[in-house]
Amino acid sequence: MTDDAFAVCRPRLLGIAYGLLGELTEAEDVVQDAWLRWDRADREAVRNAEAFLVTVTTRLALDRLRSARARREIYVGPWLPEPLVTDPESPETKVIEAEQLNLALLGALERLNPVERAVLVLRDVFDLEYAEIADVLEKTPANVRQIAKRARDHAGDPGRSRPVSEEERQRLAGAFLTAAVSGEIDQVRDLLAADAIMYTDGGGVVTAARKPIYGAEKIARFMVRVQGKTAYPDDPLLTLVLVNGDPGVRIESASEGFLSIVAIEVADGAIQAVRFFNNPERFPVEFPRRR
Repeated sequence: MTDDAFAVCRPRLLGIAYGLLGELTEAEDVVQDAWLRWDRADREAVRNAEAFLVTVTTRLALDRLRSARARREIYVGPWLPEPLVTDPESPETKVIEAEQLNLALLGALERLNPVERAVLVLRDVFDLEYAEIADVLEKTPANVRQIAKRARDHAGDPGRSRPVSEEERQRLAGAFLTAAVSGEIDQVRDLLAADAIMYTDGGGVVTAARKPIYGAEKIARFMVRVQGKTAYPDDPLLTLVLVNGDPGVRIESASEGFLSIVAIEVADGAIQAVRFFNNPERFPVEFPRRR
């Protein structure tokens, strides 16, 4: 076994760590720690490199998750996962095996305890067998099956009720942000599902709602009358992006630079959820901060 085994497994390891932590930066640290364990391991004693690396990565991520949960409990406002932002023209730019880890699923995973979350990520996202997960978590396969059922019951079903075409998703995302920037409350409301929900991650650093906002009417008014005062510059530059596979918009200003990321979840011909990533301390590092 050579270092090539780690390189082959790395996208999966990064996806597992990200699924458990919801933080790409933390996930990258976990994978680096896993590499150190791999580097020190007796390679002759390792019969299955992928199983070894998945086990090490999962256990390291679980250790970090337990401490991270305490920090999230005191976070100002809704805590949102760190977004995976990619260009729709080249979505493969993120070297991470996590195609199914959309923001709705990551939000649902926050309702689980660490072990439940690990089981659901390993089983439902990365398709590990129950016996394999049992080895990782040092439990019996029967116990893992019970945990998986309990986790699914707790997490609910974050999936979409029917498939939505990429053209429809992009059309609704573009129309929604254009209406919001223009201050058209009625147009914003008409694009939202009646029971839509909005999260704004400001972290106490910038203006944002400290609780989720429910309902099309309340979301439309907040976006235009409150969020619009700080989120939309006089010289907006809106760029369509993918955020964990869902349509999104990068908001920039010619004078101020990068401002925020908006992720839009679409189902049944309407926008079901809107997530604003406004906290400058959690911006992806590749984006320049506002000056």
